[in-house]
Amino acid sequence: MPKRFLPQIFFGLSLWLVFTAQALISSAATYRRLVAGGKRQSFLERTLILLDVNTRSPVKILNDNFLSLQVDPSILKNGWLDFLSSKRLVTLARGLSPAYLRFGGKRTDFLQFHNLKNLAKFRGPGPDYYLKNYEDDIVRSDIALDKQKGCKLASHPDMMLELQREKAAQMQQVLLKEQLSNLYSDVTITARSLDKLYNFADCAGLHLIFGINALHRNPDNSWNASSALSLLKYSAGKKYNISWELGNEPNSYRTMVARSVNSTRLAQDYILLKTLLQSVRYYSRASLYGPNIGRPLAVAGYYYIDRRVTKVEDFMKTRLLDTLTDQINKVLKIVKIHAPEKRVWLGGVGPAWAGGINNLSDTFAAGFLWLNTLGISAMQGIDVVLRHSFFDYGYSHLVDQHFNPLPDYWLSLLFKRLVGPRVLAVHVAGLQRKPRPGKVIRDKLRIYAHCTSFHNHNYVRGSITIYIINLHRSRKKIKLAGTLRNKTVHQYLLQPFGADGLHSKSVQLNGEPLAMVDSDTFPELKPRTLRAGRTIAMPPISIGFYVIKNINAYACRR
Repeated sequence: MPKRFLPQIFFGLSLWLVFTAQALISSAATYRRLVAGGKRQSFLERTLILLDVNTRSPVKILNDNFLSLQVDPSILKNGWLDFLSSKRLVTLARGLSPAYLRFGGKRTDFLQFHNLKNLAKFRGPGPDYYLKNYEDDIVRSDIALDKQKGCKLASHPDMMLELQREKAAQMQQVLLKEQLSNLYSDVTITARSLDKLYNFADCAGLHLIFGINALHRNPDNSWNASSALSLLKYSAGKKYNISWELGNEPNSYRTMVARSVNSTRLAQDYILLKTLLQSVRYYSRASLYGPNIGRPLAVAGYYYIDRRVTKVEDFMKTRLLDTLTDQINKVLKIVKIHAPEKRVWLGGVGPAWAGGINNLSDTFAAGFLWLNTLGISAMQGIDVVLRHSFFDYGYSHLVDQHFNPLPDYWLSLLFKRLVGPRVLAVHVAGLQRKPRPGKVIRDKLRIYAHCTSFHNHNYVRGSITIYIINLHRSRKKIKLAGTLRNKTVHQYLLQPFGADGLHSKSVQLNGEPLAMVDSDTFPELKPRTLRAGRTIAMPPISIGFYVIKNINAYACRR
């Protein structure tokens, strides 16, 4: 592919495989070798980790929108797109801004745009009761939204939401069957639906990236751009600030539709799309992202983790945490050779395949994998990580069908508020029980450091945020050393709330349960202050964010 036409690259080991990560602490560049020694006490008492951070310069500088979001086109079929105007959903999405919102996934390449306002004609099949009374409710809701100025927000009646949940549950069986068979039906997005999608993104402070169908082909296998051109003209007329992507995982087309699109043809398609963007004056400078690849170097075992995770404890197995680095390295090597000026994104990230597994992928335990993926991706220099999905039917999302934040949402919210795009090198030294290969303490204690987010006005520039995952079933003590010694620390400790333990769908922060105050108001995320010089005590099976307040780190001042 000619370099001058190569857009931004991002790859999607979507669903399960993408959610594994390797502990960066094991890198020779980021830790000091652990040594044995100490008093003959219990392992719990004599395990002390010495932690320091290089504050002179960042090892990586990421996109300000590093943690970003994805919504699948399936929301057009299961009806959830009609509810993106919910005031509560918009509030929750706004909490994770600034971010990209990628509208894409497997169904991208079966998506057709129709410049029509008729809602019912293109919504697709549903339960009999749904087709009349429910459609009337949607139409009345749309009319009310049309009369609003600025952000169009709604509060949907409980009965309306209950009917939608029933409808989505039935449609999910259809969508799941398509996913299992790898045979997908066409999806239509109307002008009205696009208006709703853009309104949601714009009101939430998210930048929309819209995936365009690349499988709409002419008899000679060239790309048929008619639907795309209609979409571009309509969006330009509305002055929608949108970036664009062409297709989703073109390397999987042969298995889906028995048709292949080779790299030469794909390059020609991108050139044509670039020409279309330039012909529509409003988008002459719009960003173009892709291509999105599904299996770097045809890696085998695409969904193998899905078959190996049957209980929450499986989320914490280090052998499942130690595979993503290899995948990232393969992609980065190829990009370095063929397009060294391009940044790499990681798309389709989520803790489960095919909608997730109830009481597994929507629990506190899934957060260990999510945070570790963010940490490893940042250390490797992945520019943006797109979480699949912000909201939809199933169990692998940030927000459930009752519009309540799941544990991964609260984790993402803290990450957004505390973690900035400048990545710092971590230096670790400490004690281990015995020097057994593969059984050292760093396997289950994962530590990452960034400059504190400049968007957080509670902390002055120069502050550092450290986030730690303790997968041990015992408490670990961490002593701040070197440049971190004798500094005041703000602790944000996340643990499961309630009797369900790791199965819990609720989270406590420093011992206080987290819940929305109302549709407009987040709870106060209050830190616990640790006095200067105090040892950090990480409880077993927990996650902690620690802001080093008064360090005035040179790497974080600019």
